[in-house]
Amino acid sequence: MRCLLPTGELTEAVVRSAARGYDADVVVTGHIAAFLRPAHLKEIARGGSYDLILVSGMCTASFAAVEEELGIPVYLGPRHAVDLPLILPLLGTVELSRTVPADELLRDIRRKEAEATLADREAGADFDYAIAGCRIGGSSRMKVLAEIMDAHRREDLAAEASRMAASGADILDLGFGFDATPEDVLRCLGACRDIGLPLAADTQDPALILAAIEGGADLILSLQEENLPEVGEAAREAGIAAVVVPGGASLEENIRAAREAGIMPVIADPLLQPVGSGLVASLAGFEPVGCPLFFGAGNVTELIDADSVGVNALLAGLAHEAGAAVIFTSEHSDKTRGSVREMRRATEMMALMGTRPYPKDLGLDLMCIKEKRRRREPPIPYEREVPAGPVPETLEYDPYGNVRIGIAGGRIVAEHNGTAYTGERWDEVFYALLHHESVSLLDHAAYLGKELYKAELSLRFDRSFEQDGSF
Repeated sequence: MRCLLPTGELTEAVVRSAARGYDADVVVTGHIAAFLRPAHLKEIARGGSYDLILVSGMCTASFAAVEEELGIPVYLGPRHAVDLPLILPLLGTVELSRTVPADELLRDIRRKEAEATLADREAGADFDYAIAGCRIGGSSRMKVLAEIMDAHRREDLAAEASRMAASGADILDLGFGFDATPEDVLRCLGACRDIGLPLAADTQDPALILAAIEGGADLILSLQEENLPEVGEAAREAGIAAVVVPGGASLEENIRAAREAGIMPVIADPLLQPVGSGLVASLAGFEPVGCPLFFGAGNVTELIDADSVGVNALLAGLAHEAGAAVIFTSEHSDKTRGSVREMRRATEMMALMGTRPYPKDLGLDLMCIKEKRRRREPPIPYEREVPAGPVPETLEYDPYGNVRIGIAGGRIVAEHNGTAYTGERWDEVFYALLHHESVSLLDHAAYLGKELYKAELSLRFDRSFEQDGSF
């Protein structure tokens, strides 16, 4: 496949290096590749017998007229020339776009392929149990059990349950403290019944377990030798699934007692300990016991002051190697908010790994702040340097008035003279302010751009926002 690669002076060396070994002509069209004009492209492409033209992904011009006159398709390449080696090997096998840069398109293609693979594997997986339609064990994906701690104290329980379902929870776990009553359990189960997920009740209090069984819970956590005699018969008659834990008796003894009581399905929780309290030693307890294993990752994530993204990814990897069928997580504190989404993605990565030795280059990832590949762009040439000096101490207020910026309901809010301009992107809100003549000074416009983008980042990373504060 013969292709034309227009480029700029700044990226010529990078593009020529990437094109080496391909049937491609590299042509410098100006200082910056993104400024390529259709008329100029028509001049350099005419008579070249090309199968396609790959322009910079930063180009905003329409090349439809070039295609129509020359009969050569013009596609957007990657936004950054350093990504060209990832795209060239795919020419002829991937349908590129005239509107979406190739690097974005490739990322989307790989993500969709990964999602389709996950769906196919789950549909064809064998499993040990199905709890309210949710496949547990076998070759099915490890399922995320998301806990709402002290559910009986939550005024926003139904909304929080819906949020966790939207974040990717497979099973919703309602936690009840010892101050909860059977009526609380029934009320909470009723409030969450319509979210469409299997419901678990998390308590060791026999009275609360019995209330959960009465209220139609699909799974109870946790059975051991002290509560089994009181709830075993009701659990057997209801056919409810149960997580069994060690207590005064061993895990194996309690599993045997649960089965003798006729309880089925049974899931075994060897009890994972937090870092510093026996994490490594407790991992040794994750051995085959004749039923699916439960991996309590949430306690580890909550009890370490580190960003939850990497912690959850590693814990999901440990759970995968341990053969766990269900992984527990929670969002009890601000620092672990987002853990359900993170853990769901991590379990999908483990499921996609298949026979690969490592969970990387899967089409899905948990990269959040850091980059997988650093782009090393050529330096910007200049003739004169002007070091930036300090910002003037005297502030000139915009005669059009001040703008208060905040975030609410998943949107940026910019209030000006009683009118709120809202949106999910900083530039949308900024241009709304410009359009409605809410800003007149250049330095005020620069300030608003900075604060609005900071607000967008706060939304993207689910962080709090403070106008004029650091991110």
